[in-house]
Amino acid sequence: MAVPPHPHTGLQTISWLFTGEIQHADSAGNHAMVRPGQLNLMTAGRGISHSEYSTADTTVLHGVQLWAALPDQARFTDPGFEHYAPTPFRVSGATLSVFMGTVAGESSPVKTFSPMVGAEILLDAGASLVLDLADDFEHGFLVDSGSLLVAGTGTAEGELAYLGTGHSQVELQAGATPVRLMLIGGAPLNESIVMWWNFVGRSHEEIVEFRTAWQHAIGLEGGSPSAENPFSLPTGQHDAPLPAPVLPTVRLRPRSNPSRD
Repeated sequence: MAVPPHPHTGLQTISWLFTGEIQHADSAGNHAMVRPGQLNLMTAGRGISHSEYSTADTTVLHGVQLWAALPDQARFTDPGFEHYAPTPFRVSGATLSVFMGTVAGESSPVKTFSPMVGAEILLDAGASLVLDLADDFEHGFLVDSGSLLVAGTGTAEGELAYLGTGHSQVELQAGATPVRLMLIGGAPLNESIVMWWNFVGRSHEEIVEFRTAWQHAIGLEGGSPSAENPFSLPTGQHDAPLPAPVLPTVRLRPRSNPSRD
């Protein structure tokens, strides 16, 4: 993987690998390795750029990168970065690594801007695990390998089982082979967002502003960097940054409606 510098706004990226390694560098001055079993949490806030390159020794790069929209009151926060390596622990035929929030009594210290939870769970073949849940959270169970029953519903490799709010417990039952899954969840955002390319905003006009600022930061479309521009480039980078795509000729619409049930 070779992803040159590119921008983000209004979100956190949650990077978690199963195999391989990635070199991370961002415009807030952070340089870090993304390794299996270790969390890299980047807060874009008002604006950040970063690059991601797999290492020369990486032959298989496999994992997840989750994007979490920041709530309105926090979306223009300063950009930042946290690295955390949770200690795996055993419970009832399973090994858990908790990287956000609290699961099975184990908590992560990383900062999120709305209540969230995240963990890698390795279930032994045939094992059953009952987890307590926050009943005001939505939860997702992403199966990476094996087959799984989530609250009695079959979930195959590559599928995500969803539980809405109102559940205080869930039973996970592995099939005949071991299961690796990601548990993710959090309080519903209940805000409309407008998302395009790498930007999360609240209106079409904001996305246009973010795109213009990035293009100017990298010297395109007649612009140039300025002190007011929220974007800069990571240090020590030699590849040309990625230009933003051309905007569509229609207005961008919200991805969600806060009035939905």
